[in-house]
Formats: sequence, structure tokens, C-alpha cells
Amino acid sequence: MAKTIKTDAVEEFFDAIGTLESKEEFYQFFEDICTTNEVLSIADRLRVAKLLYQGKTYIEIAKETGASTATISRVNRSMGYGNKSYDYIFERLGIKKEKE
Repeated sequence: MAKTIKTDAVEEFFDAIGTLESKEEFYQFFEDICTTNEVLSIADRLRVAKLLYQGKTYIEIAKETGASTATISRVNRSMGYGNKSYDYIFERLGIKKEKE
């Protein structure tokens, strides 16, 4: 059986995040609840996703971010077979997608 993130604990976590009202509160909360490396790792994956979305190659992304090709591949796979959340996030942020 596949793991799911839909658990009571995750529901409470997302509810807590939903109460945050400013970027400063986000910084404070995530500094308290996560390690620095955990936050940086998530941020790095989002950056890799953005560059993939913009049509950059694995080599360009690895050079720009220092991410391994394995990480880039995992992010790329989630973009292709995931929930399409990157699309609406990047659209909301005004990030332009590579022309297909």
C-alpha cells in the first residue's frame, strides 16, 4: 500500500500553516519546527522545479543550484506525474512556463 500524506497529523500541520499571517511568521514557525537543512532542502527542490518549469536543462540546473541530477530527476518526475501543484503555484507567482 502506498504511503499518503493525508493523516491527522499532517492535517493539523497544514491548519497551523494556514494561520500564519506574514512572511516573518513563516520564518519564525519554520525555524522552530524544522531544521535549517530541512527548510533549505524544500526550498532547493522548489527552485529546481521552477527552473525545470522555465525549460532549463539538467546540466544548467545542476550548475546553477548545485542540486544532483538525482534530485533534479525526482523533482522532474513529480512535475510530470504529481498533482500539478507546481503549475498553479508558479502561475500565481507570475513565473512564465517554457513554451511547449
